Amino acid sequence: MDQTGLEINTVFAIGPLAITTTVITTWFILFALGLFCWLVTQRLSDSPGPVQTAIEALVTIIENAVADVAPQQVKQLTPFIGSLWIFLVINNLSGLIPGVHSPTRDLSATSALAIVVFLSVHWYGIRIQGIKNYLTHYLRPSPILLPFHIVSEITRTVALAVRLFGNMMSLEMAALLVLLVAGFLAPVPILMLHIIEALVQAYIFGMLALVYVAGGIQSQQLKQNKIKE
Repeated sequence: MDQTGLEINTVFAIGPLAITTTVITTWFILFALGLFCWLVTQRLSDSPGPVQTAIEALVTIIENAVADVAPQQVKQLTPFIGSLWIFLVINNLSGLIPGVHSPTRDLSATSALAIVVFLSVHWYGIRIQGIKNYLTHYLRPSPILLPFHIVSEITRTVALAVRLFGNMMSLEMAALLVLLVAGFLAPVPILMLHIIEALVQAYIFGMLALVYVAGGIQSQQLKQNKIKE
């Protein structure tokens, strides 16, 4: 973990667009994940080794988590939710690398993730229910509730971004302060705290995303089932 400060540094600029350390770290993580996935998929076998077995176990765990919330949309939601969970875990844990900060302690990064979740809620809802059926749920049970539905969509997206940013920033600040006071006398508890908190925050963000997506889909399905009955 970098102890020089928690500021977001600009590496270089492309016109008015500033490329910060957060962007560089995120690019590297995406590249590493893509390369790892490509290498793993080149060696799939009916008699899996330890790496393939571990990956299959991880996929099964994610599928079970999605099935608990949205049992009818496991195949549709697992790729998105699984990718989000894995990406967040690696982002959160990247702060343990000397000289590297977690991208998720940058509000711009968590805001981008929250916007992706916001768009995914509507994309999955429209894809599964159809645009007309999906949009009409904002007018139910009364059209007067439309402004409240819109405000709810915006506020929960903002809360999603701020929650992850605040927790990861406070975690790095706490770790930095402890290291400055105690030096390296207590590195193991600090590392364990960082790892546990990183996993917890990734899980919470991914689970909230899953609940939001599943909620938009299932609310329409329940209404359609009542109409059929």
